[in-house]
Amino acid sequence: MIPFNKPFIVGNELKYIEEAVKSGKISGDGMFTKKCQEFFQNKYNFPKVLMTTSCTDALEMAAILCDIKEGDEIIVPSYTFVSSANAFALRGAKIVFADSYSDNPNINPKEIEKLISEKTKVIVPVHYAGVACDMEAIMNLAKEHNLFVVEDAAQAIDSYYTFSDGTKKALGSIGHFAAFSFHETKNIISGEGGMLVINDERFFERAEIIREKGTNRSAFFRGEVNKYGWVDIGSSFLPSEIISAFLYGQLEHLNEIQTKRIAIWNRYFEGLNDLEKNGFLQLPIIPDFATNNAHMFYVICRNYDERTALIRSLKEKEIHPVFHYLSLNKSDYFLRDNAEINIPNSDHFTDCLLRLPFYFDLSETEQNKVISSINEFFDA
Repeated sequence: MIPFNKPFIVGNELKYIEEAVKSGKISGDGMFTKKCQEFFQNKYNFPKVLMTTSCTDALEMAAILCDIKEGDEIIVPSYTFVSSANAFALRGAKIVFADSYSDNPNINPKEIEKLISEKTKVIVPVHYAGVACDMEAIMNLAKEHNLFVVEDAAQAIDSYYTFSDGTKKALGSIGHFAAFSFHETKNIISGEGGMLVINDERFFERAEIIREKGTNRSAFFRGEVNKYGWVDIGSSFLPSEIISAFLYGQLEHLNEIQTKRIAIWNRYFEGLNDLEKNGFLQLPIIPDFATNNAHMFYVICRNYDERTALIRSLKEKEIHPVFHYLSLNKSDYFLRDNAEINIPNSDHFTDCLLRLPFYFDLSETEQNKVISSINEFFDA
C-alpha cells in the first residue's frame, strides 16, 4: 500500500529527545522550545514566536488576543478545517463564511468585501496547500475597515507572498497574527505541535500571559517580576520539550526536506499535465504573487462521481488518496442554528478535490505508480 502520508525522521530528532530527557526538563519552554522559536524568528523575520501544542491552540490564542466577544463577526473561508472557525466560535463570535476562487480553494477577497459589516472584527485567510492568499488585497480591506487579520498558515511554512511593489514576505509575517501546524501531515513535523506568530508588538506581553495559563510566569523566569500570579485569562498552550526536540531536529534539515518535496510536487505536475491539457482534471494553480512550498499535491476532478470512481480505482491498486474538507457552511454544527447558504466554489472543491500520496520518503517508483494509475484511469 502506498499511504497518503508517512511520518519521517531526517536528522537528530531522537538524539535531541534523549538530550531533553537527560537535561531534567521536559515541560514547556526549555532549551529546544527556545531554539525553535529563535529559528523561526531569524529565518522568516517573525517579530515574536511562541511554540504551542497545536495550530488549533495558536488560533485560540489569537482569538483571545483579538478580544473576541459574543456578537463579533469573523470572516472565514467555508473550505477549511474546523479549527479556523471553531477558535473564534468558542469566544462567542458569529462565523461568516466566504467563498473560494472558482479555480483554487483560497478565499476570494472580493467575497470578503461583500461580507464586511459594522460587526466584523477579524478576517481569517487560510493559505490552502501552502499557497498564499492575496494578502495585499486582504490587508487593504483590513486597514480600511480597522479589522484584525489572523493568517491560518497551518500548511504554509516556508512559503512567501510578493506585494505589488516587489516586497517579498514570508506567510505568517503579514497579518496581525499567524498560526502554524507541525502535525505529522505537514512539511515539518513533530507529531502534534504548532506556533503562534505575533506581528504586532502591542500583543507581545499578553500573548505570553495567555499561553502560560493567564499568569506572568514567563516574566518571572526572566527576572522581570519577583513573583508570578493570575493576571489574565489563558490556558496551557505550551508544548513539551519532547515535541520541540523532535521539531528542532527537523528544522536543521529544512532545506533538504523542501528540496525533496518540491521535486515530488514537480514530478506529479509533469506526469499529470497531459490530463489537464485534455480536460480530464485540473491541477493546482500557483498565482504570480505566491511561491510553492510543496505542502501537498491535489487534482480537481470534473464531478463527485468521477472522483469517487478514481478513489476506488486507486485503492484497488493499493494507493491511498484522500479528499479534503467538507464545506463548513453545510456542517451539522452550523446548520443547527443557521439556514443553509449557497457557497458554490467551496462545495465544488468539497466534491471534486482529491489529494495524492505525498511525504518525504515517497520514492520515485511509488510516485510513478500513482501517476501511471491515474493516467490509466482516464485511458490517457
